[in-house]
Amino acid sequence: MIDPEDDAPSAIYLSEYLLEINEGAGFLAGLCADDRNAVRRAGARCAVKKGEGLFFQGDAHTGVWIVESGRIRTFYAGPSGREITLAYWSAGHFVGGPEVFGVGRHVWSADALEDCQLLFLSGMSMRGLVRSIPDVAIAVIQGLVAKGKCYSALIQMLGTRTVSERLRQLLVILADTYGRHEGDTVVIDRSITYEQVSSIVGATRQWVTQSLDKLQTEGILTVSRKEIVIHDLERLEE
Repeated sequence: MIDPEDDAPSAIYLSEYLLEINEGAGFLAGLCADDRNAVRRAGARCAVKKGEGLFFQGDAHTGVWIVESGRIRTFYAGPSGREITLAYWSAGHFVGGPEVFGVGRHVWSADALEDCQLLFLSGMSMRGLVRSIPDVAIAVIQGLVAKGKCYSALIQMLGTRTVSERLRQLLVILADTYGRHEGDTVVIDRSITYEQVSSIVGATRQWVTQSLDKLQTEGILTVSRKEIVIHDLERLEE
């Protein structure tokens, strides 16, 4: 089980509130040792390879997966086939909700951004755990609250910010969560592709390429195959 103190990568999703980005990463980590062991016994460990699907839109809910290593992407596909990324979930978070007890159908999909190790808890197992261990019930409620805040923040961003503002905010989030300071610059390793950026901000890949080129021309940042270097974070935040 993930320790909230571990230096694990942060979750990523569009939000105006940087301090809340990784809220929920300690799902179940606050349990005592005996209760954590009970959760482990009730679950089943599984591995998902990079690019593999975990669950799909329209599938029946069967339970939830706690991310132990790696990152899982959740996304929604419209009738046209166009996708929008909802979030990248890192170690300590759970995916597969909101129907944590295994009823109803998934309203979005999930796949692996990289090789992942997960702990699967079936709906029946979750129901038994919350009935027998009050702290697990509290953890489930807190986890769903964190998820609710995430998707509320995403809706607010999509509804009130232009696509250009969303791109700038995503770069600020990446700088805050993954960036490292080198003198007066912030360096972000290129673990995210233009295609992935476009899916998060709700734009085309071509638009993202042109917008990043414009930011480079303005001297705000430079982009290479390996990294994004932000030279003027304040201008990016304006």
